[in-house]
Amino acid sequence: MGQLVVGLTGGIGSGKTTVANEFQRLGAGLVDADVIARQVVAKGAPALAQIGAHFGTQVIDAAGELDRAALRALVFDNEAERQWLNQLLHPIIRQQMIAESQNQQEPYTLLVVPLLVENRLQELCQRIVVVDVPVSTQVQRTVARDNVSDQSAQAIVNRQASRWQRLRAADHVISNNRPFELVAKDVLQLHRHFLEFATQSYSN
Repeated sequence: MGQLVVGLTGGIGSGKTTVANEFQRLGAGLVDADVIARQVVAKGAPALAQIGAHFGTQVIDAAGELDRAALRALVFDNEAERQWLNQLLHPIIRQQMIAESQNQQEPYTLLVVPLLVENRLQELCQRIVVVDVPVSTQVQRTVARDNVSDQSAQAIVNRQASRWQRLRAADHVISNNRPFELVAKDVLQLHRHFLEFATQSYSN
């Protein structure tokens, strides 16, 4: 059997990156779906050529790279175009996530996927950790981080799975609406649990 893969997810503004970095600091392998999503549309990538052919040169900047803002504007309120883009990119990203997870050398791998529940990727993981905060905190943090309006932040939150949908999918929940030292204690406890689980279940 392959290595233990722990899925980490949470809504926008929940602090997934902070929690993931703490797991990695403790010794977990890390595969980040957002990093892979950028790699598969990098300059020269086949997927970028397909995106340019479909949407036109308006989504490719002068340097030959993807203009993310332009693409986002085209697909945000156009369900058909958003579905086309998802059907192109999701299988590529999925395969890359699987490959990178299998290549990790650490005792277990943390697979960080913002849209884990939305894209039904639970089957790639043996355990799922949800980083949880109230919706009001998500909006507040997104406004502060991305310099967007409350309405824009709420619209992004509404596009994602609900807080309760994520919590239903969770094996473990980390509340990230507290001082970091308390969050770090929870991360350490889970890290030790995953090490023990990996040793018992994946040592053969």
